[in-house]
Amino acid sequence: MIFSSNEFLFLYLPLSLALYFFTPRKRKNLTLLIVSLAFYGLERPTYLLIMASVIVTGYIFGLLIDRAEAPRKKRLVAFGVVINIAILAFFKYSDFLLTNLAKIPLLSFVKPLGIGLPIGISFYVFQSTSYIIDVYRGGVKSQKKLVDFGAYISMFPQLIAGPIVRYSDIATELDKRRHTLKKSAEGARRFVIGLAKKVLLADVAGKMWEDINSIPREETSVLLLWLGIICYTFQIYFDFSGYTDMAIGIGKVLGFDFPENFDYPYTSKSITEFWRRWHITLSSWFREYVYIPLGGSRCGRARLIFNLLVVWLLTGLWHGASWNFVLWGFYYFVLLTVEKLFLLKWLKRVPTILRHAYTLLFVIVGWLIFYFKSSVGGIGAFATYFSGMLGGVGIPFANRELLYTLVDNFVFIIILCVASTPHLKNLLLKIESRIANKNTKTAFRSVLDALIALTFVICIAYISSSEYRPNIYFEF
Repeated sequence: MIFSSNEFLFLYLPLSLALYFFTPRKRKNLTLLIVSLAFYGLERPTYLLIMASVIVTGYIFGLLIDRAEAPRKKRLVAFGVVINIAILAFFKYSDFLLTNLAKIPLLSFVKPLGIGLPIGISFYVFQSTSYIIDVYRGGVKSQKKLVDFGAYISMFPQLIAGPIVRYSDIATELDKRRHTLKKSAEGARRFVIGLAKKVLLADVAGKMWEDINSIPREETSVLLLWLGIICYTFQIYFDFSGYTDMAIGIGKVLGFDFPENFDYPYTSKSITEFWRRWHITLSSWFREYVYIPLGGSRCGRARLIFNLLVVWLLTGLWHGASWNFVLWGFYYFVLLTVEKLFLLKWLKRVPTILRHAYTLLFVIVGWLIFYFKSSVGGIGAFATYFSGMLGGVGIPFANRELLYTLVDNFVFIIILCVASTPHLKNLLLKIESRIANKNTKTAFRSVLDALIALTFVICIAYISSSEYRPNIYFEF
């Protein structure tokens, strides 16, 4: 079930919120756990067993580590982390490993197991793992109530595609949280903004990308291929950040403050800055639990390079069991290593517009690598498409199809560009801050709320008339 569906918007969400708010305060976490498990298990009930194993693992090891003497804590945390990662590795990577082993002549008898990937497993395994480590470090106390811990791991707003919520982020709210009309209204606005990003921007950009990518290569042009991957660049941003906005919005309605996951990444002026703004909770997770424990940047150059290599190969593999994700991780390892060693210092002397162009160029190429996983052609399809972008397959620089596409979608492309920056948000905040009269300010906010309501109606109309498009990050 996706947030941008009639089933979720008009059946699951209102029923779940009604149950939640009619439940006495002391039982709200139980209700939250029940509706979250229902959300996760409606389509594939068997996946609940996997989630239950992750919940029980995190809960038990948290208690054991909290009570153990110092020498035993290390063994317990290592064992708990290994169990969690083993669950993730088995369901996400076993078929990938077996498929590649079968390509070796002597191992051609090896067959994939045909295991389906449990949706959202990468997110909730990382949450359970970070909890075990944080209890070991003393950053948080172990959760004594299984229901409360289960509610934390399975919480439906952020269950499927994040943000990755560390236990310390919501430990206090999990025990005691306030529900106010103001916070619920703020959450509702945030949800509608995220829904609009997904339905009105990401899905339309995705349709453009699919149309361009489906054109036979000999009928395309260099600029048309660039336009196609630029559309995908916008699609993945608005799709993922839109889901995050919806998750944060529902979280606020439920009384939780989830961490931000995006900070206008396409305004970055270096690859390093891009990864401080894109999927912030994942970057923070790898920095906190892999990069820093390995020594971070406080070591020699060779060790620094090794640490970055480990982190980015793991980051690539986290996104999927396919060689393109390994290549994608290595691609960013090279870029970030070069920046960290010398390029960042040089970039500071370059005009801002060139720094921005440099960043976007490499990010766009990165998304091309990211898109072409094994199921859509793999690295070979990437190489063919990229070669076309460079004019290497004998196609023209521009053609009539490009002109038609630009004319038909010119306004929409401008909207995508503006919406990926903070300019509109800053403008509205600036206008509001300059309104001195209280009544006028109230009227201004009422107009904005009316626009939000209208946007919701438009989204519903679009959902009812368009095809099903799941969120991209549901796959990871």
